[in-house]
Amino acid sequence: MDILIDVILRAGRSAVELSFFVLLPVMVVMLSLMRLLEARGVLDWLVARLAPALRPVGLTGLGIFAAVQINFVSFAAPVATLAMMDQRGASSRHLAATLAMVMAMAQANASIPMTSMGLHFGPVLLWSLVGGLAAAASTYYGFGRTLPAEEHKVDETLHHPVAESAKGVLDVINRAGAEAFKIAVGAIPMLVLSLTVMLALRRLGAIDLLSGLLSPTLLSIGADPALILPTLTKYLAGGTAMMGIIDEMIRAGTVTAATLNGPAAGLLIQPLDVPGVAVLISAGRRVAEVWKPAVLGAMIGILVRMMGHGLQG
Repeated sequence: MDILIDVILRAGRSAVELSFFVLLPVMVVMLSLMRLLEARGVLDWLVARLAPALRPVGLTGLGIFAAVQINFVSFAAPVATLAMMDQRGASSRHLAATLAMVMAMAQANASIPMTSMGLHFGPVLLWSLVGGLAAAASTYYGFGRTLPAEEHKVDETLHHPVAESAKGVLDVINRAGAEAFKIAVGAIPMLVLSLTVMLALRRLGAIDLLSGLLSPTLLSIGADPALILPTLTKYLAGGTAMMGIIDEMIRAGTVTAATLNGPAAGLLIQPLDVPGVAVLISAGRRVAEVWKPAVLGAMIGILVRMMGHGLQG
């Protein structure tokens, strides 16, 4: 029992430190910046300029906004945009392409805080965009080509607060801070549970046993056996939980920044996991209906990202 209590307390301490001293300050700054750009109309301008160029790969103006949200806010931020697309009459084919893009791109709630662990944000963002476009195109022209392409009249106006005065700016910042605090607090339960399981498995020797069994196979294909635990954690518990595991492993010296900036960046930093898919398809009925072709397209995008990071590294 003493060992279990020690494991829980250590996991709780690490989870709170990661949430409040890494995730929260980063998300406050990034969300405030994003919401201010949104309120000043900068994002509207950007979407209007990019939409015609990206339409051929299956993305609409709202799809581009979803890309900005996943890269600079969090994996859950595009849910509102996907719901808006569903409600405003976007075709199922465009929905599938947008969902695939989102599931293949780097989620800001993991990628931005992990820069404090040695992750290079610039290359992650670059390959996130390339992988997202690959996922959207492969879904629109490949896996989702049989989906209905008929669109109703689509209103792509982005409704959001304005910041034309000091009070308006302060209101936007306060709302962004509250949103960031909600994200940070909401991450604590999953972080505590995942870190507790990880520390318990390590104490019991299960991690060493699993690594020993899989190491020969992983080494033969050039993969790092140290990524076994964060990979399992990521796909079962989500990106935030994976980030907690990576933080612990970096502190313990079992993972280095070089490992993070290799193909692992594409494999681990994206919302194609059980919790991520569940959250994203909750955006609407038609969004949930296209999850299969979207997942297949997202896998293509993730593979492109892994190859890109591998070539760069």
